[in-house]
Amino acid sequence: MEPTLKTLLDQDYPSTLQSVDDAETVILQAAADLGFDEDEQHRIGMSVRECMVNAVVHGNRYNRNKVVHVGVTHSCEAGADDKFTVQIVDQGEGFEVQEVPDPLQENNLLSHSGRGLFLMGAFMDDVKVRKAVPVGTEVTLVKSVPPRN
Repeated sequence: MEPTLKTLLDQDYPSTLQSVDDAETVILQAAADLGFDEDEQHRIGMSVRECMVNAVVHGNRYNRNKVVHVGVTHSCEAGADDKFTVQIVDQGEGFEVQEVPDPLQENNLLSHSGRGLFLMGAFMDDVKVRKAVPVGTEVTLVKSVPPRN
């Protein structure tokens, strides 16, 4: 059986903090519709919020001429868990993920840098960060969809 992929969201958002709230609201509704419980919705919401803030503030630097693209899909494949995937792409200069300080090292405990990526990794089943082409950073957040009863 062919895997199926359903697009739940495919939208550009302006580089504003309001966009963080707007994207989180739509994504959380999609997660609820797929059967994620309140705790999982909270984890997804925190991950999306951290990622969107990074895209707006650090990636696009609030530049009104740049957007944050958000894509959300639900994929089903026979014999595998359904996947809820959120992809967030900014139009900034990009960064090397290995250069982000580890927030658990003693000298970084009070630093804010690196916490968002750490939280995303803790709350989601899979997180991928890569340079987008031609510019920017693409973050992919994946969560297994709970089985329906």
